[in-house]
Amino acid sequence: MADTAQVSQSEIGKKTEEFLDYLQVERGSSPLTIRNYRHYLNRFIGWLGVEHIHQGLSDINSEIVRRFRVYLSGLSDRKGGTLGRKTQGYHAIALRSFLKWLIKNDYKVLAPEKIDLPKIPERQVKFLSGDQVDRLLNSPSLSTIQGKRDKAILEVFFSTGLRVSELTKLDRDKIDLDRREFGIVGKGGRARVVFLSTRAAEWLHKYLGERRDHYKPLFIRHKGKVEPTTADEKMRLTPRSVQRMIKKYARKIKLPVDATPHVLRHSFATDLLMAGADIRSVQEMLGHKNISTTQIYTHVTNKQLREVHSAFHGKGGN
Repeated sequence: MADTAQVSQSEIGKKTEEFLDYLQVERGSSPLTIRNYRHYLNRFIGWLGVEHIHQGLSDINSEIVRRFRVYLSGLSDRKGGTLGRKTQGYHAIALRSFLKWLIKNDYKVLAPEKIDLPKIPERQVKFLSGDQVDRLLNSPSLSTIQGKRDKAILEVFFSTGLRVSELTKLDRDKIDLDRREFGIVGKGGRARVVFLSTRAAEWLHKYLGERRDHYKPLFIRHKGKVEPTTADEKMRLTPRSVQRMIKKYARKIKLPVDATPHVLRHSFATDLLMAGADIRSVQEMLGHKNISTTQIYTHVTNKQLREVHSAFHGKGGN
Protein backbone atom coordinates (compact mmCIF):
# COMPACT_ATOMS: atom_id res chain seq x y z
CA MET A 1 0.00 0.00 0.00
CA ALA A 2 2.88 2.37 0.83
CA ASP A 3 4.42 1.76 -2.61
CA THR A 4 1.11 2.58 -4.31
CA ALA A 5 0.78 5.79 -2.33
CA GLN A 6 4.32 6.78 -3.29
CA VAL A 7 3.57 6.20 -6.99
CA SER A 8 0.30 8.16 -6.70
CA GLN A 9 2.06 11.01 -4.93
CA SER A 10 4.74 11.25 -7.60
CA GLU A 11 2.04 11.21 -10.31
CA ILE A 12 0.08 14.24 -9.09
CA GLY A 13 3.25 16.07 -8.05
CA LYS A 14 4.88 15.48 -11.43
CA LYS A 15 1.79 16.68 -13.33
CA THR A 16 1.62 19.78 -11.16
CA GLU A 17 5.18 20.68 -12.15
CA GLU A 18 4.37 20.04 -15.83
CA PHE A 19 1.32 22.30 -15.51
CA LEU A 20 3.42 25.09 -13.98
CA ASP A 21 5.95 24.71 -16.82
CA TYR A 22 3.04 25.04 -19.28
CA LEU A 23 1.91 28.28 -17.59
CA GLN A 24 5.40 29.73 -17.87
CA VAL A 25 6.38 28.59 -21.38
CA GLU A 26 3.13 28.41 -23.34
CA ARG A 27 0.84 30.80 -21.51
CA GLY A 28 3.52 33.36 -20.64
CA SER A 29 2.14 33.73 -17.12
CA SER A 30 3.94 36.11 -14.78
CA PRO A 31 6.32 34.77 -12.10
CA LEU A 32 3.82 35.96 -9.46
CA THR A 33 0.98 33.95 -11.04
CA ILE A 34 3.15 30.84 -11.23
CA ARG A 35 4.29 31.30 -7.63
CA ASN A 36 0.67 31.61 -6.45
CA TYR A 37 -0.53 28.58 -8.43
CA ARG A 38 2.37 26.55 -7.03
CA HIS A 39 1.41 27.63 -3.50
CA TYR A 40 -2.30 26.77 -3.91
CA LEU A 41 -1.68 23.39 -5.58
CA ASN A 42 1.09 22.39 -3.15
CA ARG A 43 -1.29 23.20 -0.28
CA PHE A 44 -3.80 20.80 -1.83
CA ILE A 45 -1.14 18.10 -2.27
CA GLY A 46 0.10 18.63 1.28
CA TRP A 47 -3.44 18.29 2.63
CA LEU A 48 -3.90 15.04 0.69
CA GLY A 49 -0.76 13.70 2.36
CA VAL A 50 -1.89 14.69 5.86
CA GLU A 51 -5.26 13.04 5.22
CA HIS A 52 -3.52 9.89 3.87
CA ILE A 53 -5.41 10.14 0.60
CA HIS A 54 -3.87 8.46 -2.43
CA GLN A 55 -2.50 11.13 -4.71
CA GLY A 56 -3.22 9.77 -8.16
CA LEU A 57 -5.03 12.00 -10.66
CA SER A 58 -8.11 9.78 -10.53
CA ASP A 59 -8.31 10.34 -6.78
CA ILE A 60 -9.34 13.99 -7.28
CA ASN A 61 -13.13 13.72 -6.99
CA SER A 62 -15.98 15.93 -5.84
CA GLU A 63 -15.93 14.57 -2.28
CA ILE A 64 -12.18 15.13 -1.91
CA VAL A 65 -12.52 18.68 -3.21
CA ARG A 66 -15.42 19.33 -0.82
CA ARG A 67 -13.38 18.14 2.15
CA PHE A 68 -10.40 20.27 1.07
CA ARG A 69 -12.62 23.34 0.89
CA VAL A 70 -13.98 22.66 4.37
CA TYR A 71 -10.35 22.50 5.52
CA LEU A 72 -9.58 25.84 3.82
CA SER A 73 -12.60 27.52 5.44
CA GLY A 74 -11.15 26.78 8.89
CA LEU A 75 -7.54 27.62 8.04
CA SER A 76 -5.90 30.58 9.76
CA ASP A 77 -4.30 33.37 7.78
CA ARG A 78 -1.11 35.25 8.70
CA LYS A 79 -3.04 37.72 10.83
CA GLY A 80 -4.65 35.04 12.96
CA GLY A 81 -8.07 35.21 11.32
CA THR A 82 -9.62 32.70 8.95
CA LEU A 83 -8.65 32.51 5.31
CA GLY A 84 -10.68 35.03 3.29
CA ARG A 85 -13.29 33.86 0.79
CA LYS A 86 -11.31 35.48 -2.00
CA THR A 87 -8.19 33.48 -1.11
CA GLN A 88 -10.26 30.30 -0.77
CA GLY A 89 -11.58 31.06 -4.25
CA TYR A 90 -8.05 31.31 -5.63
CA HIS A 91 -7.42 27.70 -4.51
CA ALA A 92 -10.53 26.59 -6.41
CA ILE A 93 -9.46 28.54 -9.51
CA ALA A 94 -6.01 26.91 -9.41
CA LEU A 95 -7.54 23.44 -9.11
CA ARG A 96 -9.95 24.12 -11.98
CA SER A 97 -7.14 25.38 -14.20
CA PHE A 98 -5.04 22.32 -13.36
CA LEU A 99 -7.93 20.00 -14.23
CA LYS A 100 -8.62 21.84 -17.50
CA TRP A 101 -4.99 21.37 -18.49
CA LEU A 102 -5.13 17.66 -17.61
CA ILE A 103 -8.28 17.16 -19.73
CA LYS A 104 -6.63 19.06 -22.59
CA ASN A 105 -3.82 16.48 -22.37
CA ASP A 106 -6.28 13.56 -22.47
CA TYR A 107 -6.26 12.58 -18.79
CA LYS A 108 -9.56 11.30 -17.40
CA VAL A 109 -10.12 13.50 -14.35
CA LEU A 110 -12.88 15.35 -12.52
CA ALA A 111 -14.68 17.87 -14.77
CA PRO A 112 -13.45 21.38 -13.80
CA GLU A 113 -16.97 22.83 -13.89
CA LYS A 114 -17.93 20.56 -10.98
CA ILE A 115 -15.82 22.79 -8.75
CA ASP A 116 -17.97 25.80 -7.93
CA LEU A 117 -16.34 29.12 -7.25
CA PRO A 118 -17.42 30.90 -4.06
CA LYS A 119 -19.50 34.03 -4.41
CA ILE A 120 -17.33 37.01 -3.55
CA PRO A 121 -18.69 40.51 -2.89
CA GLU A 122 -18.22 42.78 -5.88
CA ARG A 123 -14.92 44.59 -5.93
CA GLN A 124 -15.23 48.21 -4.87
CA VAL A 125 -13.42 50.56 -7.23
CA LYS A 126 -11.72 53.55 -5.61
CA PHE A 127 -11.07 56.51 -7.86
CA LEU A 128 -10.47 60.24 -7.65
CA SER A 129 -12.88 62.93 -8.80
CA GLY A 130 -11.72 65.42 -11.42
CA ASP A 131 -11.02 68.03 -8.76
CA GLN A 132 -9.05 65.57 -6.63
CA VAL A 133 -6.97 64.50 -9.65
CA ASP A 134 -6.14 68.15 -10.43
CA ARG A 135 -5.10 68.82 -6.84
CA LEU A 136 -2.90 65.72 -6.74
CA LEU A 137 -1.26 66.49 -10.09
CA ASN A 138 -0.47 70.03 -8.91
CA SER A 139 0.87 69.02 -5.49
CA PRO A 140 4.62 68.53 -6.27
CA SER A 141 6.91 71.53 -5.83
CA LEU A 142 8.47 72.41 -9.18
CA SER A 143 11.56 74.13 -7.76
CA THR A 144 13.62 70.91 -7.70
CA ILE A 145 14.34 68.18 -10.26
CA GLN A 146 12.77 65.68 -7.86
CA GLY A 147 9.54 67.70 -7.83
CA LYS A 148 9.54 67.87 -11.63
CA ARG A 149 10.08 64.12 -11.75
CA ASP A 150 7.15 63.52 -9.39
CA LYS A 151 4.96 65.84 -11.45
CA ALA A 152 5.88 63.92 -14.62
CA ILE A 153 5.15 60.59 -12.91
CA LEU A 154 1.69 61.71 -11.79
CA GLU A 155 0.87 63.11 -15.23
CA VAL A 156 2.01 59.89 -16.93
CA PHE A 157 -0.05 57.76 -14.54
CA PHE A 158 -3.25 59.69 -15.20
CA SER A 159 -2.54 59.92 -18.93
CA THR A 160 -1.86 56.21 -19.46
CA GLY A 161 -3.38 54.10 -16.67
CA LEU A 162 -0.08 52.21 -16.38
CA ARG A 163 0.50 49.72 -13.58
CA VAL A 164 3.23 50.91 -11.21
CA SER A 165 5.48 47.98 -12.24
CA GLU A 166 5.06 48.99 -15.90
CA LEU A 167 5.90 52.62 -15.17
CA THR A 168 9.09 51.89 -13.22
CA LYS A 169 10.39 49.58 -15.98
CA LEU A 170 10.28 52.34 -18.60
CA ASP A 171 13.55 53.43 -20.26
CA ARG A 172 13.83 56.90 -21.71
CA ASP A 173 15.11 55.77 -25.12
CA LYS A 174 11.85 53.86 -25.66
CA ILE A 175 9.60 56.93 -25.24
CA ASP A 176 8.63 58.81 -28.42
CA LEU A 177 7.76 62.28 -27.13
CA ASP A 178 7.08 63.63 -30.62
CA ARG A 179 4.46 60.99 -31.39
CA ARG A 180 3.48 60.88 -27.70
CA GLU A 181 3.44 57.09 -27.57
CA PHE A 182 5.47 54.04 -26.59
CA GLY A 183 5.12 50.28 -26.48
CA ILE A 184 5.23 48.15 -23.36
CA VAL A 185 4.96 44.48 -22.48
CA GLY A 186 2.59 44.23 -19.54
CA LYS A 187 1.06 41.57 -17.34
CA GLY A 188 1.08 38.08 -18.83
CA GLY A 189 3.52 39.15 -21.55
CA ARG A 190 0.84 41.10 -23.41
CA ALA A 191 2.17 43.95 -25.55
CA ARG A 192 0.27 47.18 -26.09
CA VAL A 193 0.78 50.73 -27.29
CA VAL A 194 0.41 53.48 -24.68
CA PHE A 195 -0.45 57.07 -25.50
CA LEU A 196 0.61 60.22 -23.65
CA SER A 197 -1.50 63.33 -23.27
CA THR A 198 0.05 66.59 -24.47
CA ARG A 199 0.47 67.69 -20.85
CA ALA A 200 2.18 64.43 -19.80
CA ALA A 201 4.57 64.65 -22.77
CA GLU A 202 5.40 68.28 -21.89
CA TRP A 203 6.24 67.43 -18.29
CA LEU A 204 8.34 64.45 -19.33
CA HIS A 205 10.23 66.75 -21.72
CA LYS A 206 10.81 69.30 -18.93
CA TYR A 207 12.01 66.65 -16.49
CA LEU A 208 14.34 64.94 -18.97
CA GLY A 209 15.64 68.34 -20.07
CA GLU A 210 17.01 68.90 -16.57
CA ARG A 211 18.70 65.50 -16.38
CA ARG A 212 22.49 65.59 -16.82
CA ASP A 213 23.08 61.87 -16.50
CA HIS A 214 23.53 58.86 -18.77
CA TYR A 215 21.14 56.51 -16.97
CA LYS A 216 18.63 54.55 -19.07
CA PRO A 217 15.62 54.46 -16.70
CA LEU A 218 12.96 57.07 -17.43
CA PHE A 219 12.52 57.75 -13.72
CA ILE A 220 15.50 57.67 -11.37
CA ARG A 221 16.23 58.59 -7.77
CA HIS A 222 17.76 62.00 -7.15
CA LYS A 223 18.69 61.53 -3.51
CA GLY A 224 21.32 59.40 -1.85
CA LYS A 225 24.82 58.55 -2.97
CA VAL A 226 25.26 58.72 -6.73
CA GLU A 227 28.57 57.91 -8.44
CA PRO A 228 29.18 58.22 -12.19
CA THR A 229 29.67 54.46 -12.30
CA THR A 230 26.45 53.59 -10.47
CA ALA A 231 24.57 50.90 -12.40
CA ASP A 232 21.36 51.83 -14.21
CA GLU A 233 19.20 49.45 -12.17
CA LYS A 234 20.46 50.90 -8.88
CA MET A 235 19.25 54.32 -10.01
CA ARG A 236 15.83 53.16 -11.22
CA LEU A 237 12.87 54.08 -9.00
CA THR A 238 11.19 51.05 -7.43
CA PRO A 239 7.42 50.46 -7.34
CA ARG A 240 7.56 50.84 -3.55
CA SER A 241 9.23 54.25 -3.76
CA VAL A 242 6.58 55.46 -6.23
CA GLN A 243 3.81 54.22 -3.94
CA ARG A 244 5.34 56.11 -1.01
CA MET A 245 5.68 59.24 -3.15
CA ILE A 246 2.00 59.26 -4.10
CA LYS A 247 0.91 58.68 -0.50
CA LYS A 248 3.10 61.63 0.55
CA TYR A 249 1.33 63.99 -1.86
CA ALA A 250 -2.10 62.59 -0.95
CA ARG A 251 -1.40 63.44 2.70
CA LYS A 252 -0.07 66.87 1.72
CA ILE A 253 -3.37 67.87 0.10
CA LYS A 254 -5.47 65.87 2.61
CA LEU A 255 -7.18 63.61 0.08
CA PRO A 256 -10.04 61.61 1.65
CA VAL A 257 -9.20 58.66 -0.65
CA ASP A 258 -6.19 56.44 0.05
CA ALA A 259 -4.33 57.37 -3.16
CA THR A 260 -2.15 54.67 -4.72
CA PRO A 261 -0.82 54.04 -8.25
CA HIS A 262 -3.76 51.67 -8.78
CA VAL A 263 -6.25 54.33 -7.69
CA LEU A 264 -4.79 56.55 -10.43
CA ARG A 265 -5.22 53.64 -12.86
CA HIS A 266 -8.85 53.35 -11.75
CA SER A 267 -9.26 57.11 -12.16
CA PHE A 268 -7.87 56.93 -15.71
CA ALA A 269 -10.35 54.19 -16.69
CA THR A 270 -13.30 55.85 -14.98
CA ASP A 271 -12.54 59.19 -16.62
CA LEU A 272 -12.51 57.56 -20.07
CA LEU A 273 -15.78 55.69 -19.55
CA MET A 274 -17.62 58.70 -18.11
CA ALA A 275 -16.46 60.73 -21.10
CA GLY A 276 -18.07 58.16 -23.42
CA ALA A 277 -15.22 55.79 -24.35
CA ASP A 278 -16.31 52.26 -25.26
CA ILE A 279 -15.32 49.49 -22.88
CA ARG A 280 -13.37 47.48 -25.49
CA SER A 281 -11.06 50.43 -26.12
CA VAL A 282 -10.56 50.92 -22.38
CA GLN A 283 -9.78 47.20 -22.07
CA GLU A 284 -7.03 47.59 -24.69
CA MET A 285 -5.59 50.69 -23.04
CA LEU A 286 -5.47 49.02 -19.62
CA GLY A 287 -3.94 45.83 -21.00
CA HIS A 288 -6.66 43.59 -19.54
CA LYS A 289 -6.77 40.05 -20.91
CA ASN A 290 -10.50 39.64 -20.22
CA ILE A 291 -13.29 42.17 -20.71
CA SER A 292 -14.79 40.99 -17.39
CA THR A 293 -11.85 42.63 -15.56
CA THR A 294 -12.60 45.96 -17.25
CA GLN A 295 -16.31 45.69 -16.49
CA ILE A 296 -15.73 46.46 -12.79
CA TYR A 297 -15.49 50.09 -13.90
CA THR A 298 -18.96 50.12 -15.46
CA HIS A 299 -20.49 50.01 -11.97
CA VAL A 300 -18.90 53.38 -11.34
CA THR A 301 -20.51 54.88 -14.43
CA ASN A 302 -23.95 53.49 -13.56
CA LYS A 303 -24.57 56.59 -11.44
CA GLN A 304 -24.06 58.77 -14.49
CA LEU A 305 -26.45 56.60 -16.52
CA ARG A 306 -29.05 56.83 -13.77
CA GLU A 307 -28.79 60.61 -13.78
CA VAL A 308 -29.22 60.69 -17.57
CA HIS A 309 -32.25 58.41 -17.31
CA SER A 310 -33.80 60.60 -14.62
CA ALA A 311 -33.15 63.81 -16.57
CA PHE A 312 -34.43 62.69 -19.97
CA HIS A 313 -36.72 59.65 -19.68
CA GLY A 314 -40.40 60.43 -20.07
CA LYS A 315 -39.79 64.04 -21.02
CA GLY A 316 -40.84 63.57 -24.66
CA GLY A 317 -44.57 63.75 -24.05
CA ASN A 318 -47.04 60.95 -24.84
